[in-house]
Amino acid sequence: MSSIYKPIKLGTVGLGRAFSLSAPAISAHPGFELIAAAEPNNHHRASFVKEFGGATYSDISDLLKNTEVEAIYISTPHGLHKEHALAAINAGKHVLVEKPMTIAIDDASELISAAKKANVKLVVGPSHSFDGPVALAEKLIKSGEIGNVRMIHALYATDFLYRPRTSAELSTDLGGGVVFSQAVHQIDLVRRLAGKPAKRVTAKTGGAWDPKRPTEGAYSMLIDFEDKLFASLTYSGYAHFDGDRLMGDISELGIPKSPDTGETARQKLASVTNEVDFKASRGFVSLDSCPKAETHEHFGQVLVFGDKGDLRLTAAGVEVHNINGRTFHSAPFRTSRAEVFDTLYEAIRNQVPPLQDGAWGRASLEICHALLESEALDASVNLKYST
Repeated sequence: MSSIYKPIKLGTVGLGRAFSLSAPAISAHPGFELIAAAEPNNHHRASFVKEFGGATYSDISDLLKNTEVEAIYISTPHGLHKEHALAAINAGKHVLVEKPMTIAIDDASELISAAKKANVKLVVGPSHSFDGPVALAEKLIKSGEIGNVRMIHALYATDFLYRPRTSAELSTDLGGGVVFSQAVHQIDLVRRLAGKPAKRVTAKTGGAWDPKRPTEGAYSMLIDFEDKLFASLTYSGYAHFDGDRLMGDISELGIPKSPDTGETARQKLASVTNEVDFKASRGFVSLDSCPKAETHEHFGQVLVFGDKGDLRLTAAGVEVHNINGRTFHSAPFRTSRAEVFDTLYEAIRNQVPPLQDGAWGRASLEICHALLESEALDASVNLKYST
């Protein structure tokens, strides 16, 4: 990353769980000064002021009038991404919008056009494609370490569906379920490692397996890329098997955990009397209460197979397996999500085109929709917006 010569004055919209996961990286990054926030919950606004100072607003429209704010991090629910991102862009602010960038593909296209017209940067993330080991694996692939990539395998299982959820998060039409919340992570990182345009998706979800959680909770798909490269992506959010057991008992957030103890998420949810209130309580309280990563974040097991060797991603770096045996390349760690804000800083201050720009975000969103369409049609779906 280039040297920091002028911190970016950053505002955030939404002080919920997503912001809490990114707050440590923002606070630690020398390239950003967090000066404002918009959030309807007055308790979370008070917590923001206590931790960061600055100004807070109950509505984004008032935040966008703050002329000091140069860029906006949008971490609101999926259904609000388009409205909030478009408002920020039209106010002349650079935008980092949580994945998925929108729910509808046409809305994603509208954001891309608006950002180009306003001459502002649009970055889509955080997603696990930013993770240090993923970036390192991409570098090793480009160096020819394993020859031509032929196949990629990605597998993860979590308790996603049994964490506290709003009704919107349990409605596919409103951008809920694992497809829009979780598949986009896997899609993003696999696309980065493939390094080629995706052409076609063939997928299955099996519908909603639990009538009490009426949305897709799992999927498996095959993505065909150019040059005969293909990738298999499988995910379950039903909380039976803990995929972190395959990652050295390191959680997705980069935190060591005790070995799998069973379906604790389902058990905890059963004891919650008001799920919506409980979810709201998980918003920002303080930096000390935010998850404290000890390694990079990850999204489960990822293997890259080349014609001269293979790669395995870990939370600490990348294993290379080839004719010479096994070697390990460590990925330097600062804070989780540091790479997200490196990318945003470089895009704004140094005009470095971000990989995860609007077009990238739209292409990953299209694959999410293709996943659902392939299930509905029981057929492969061709892609239009591949990058």
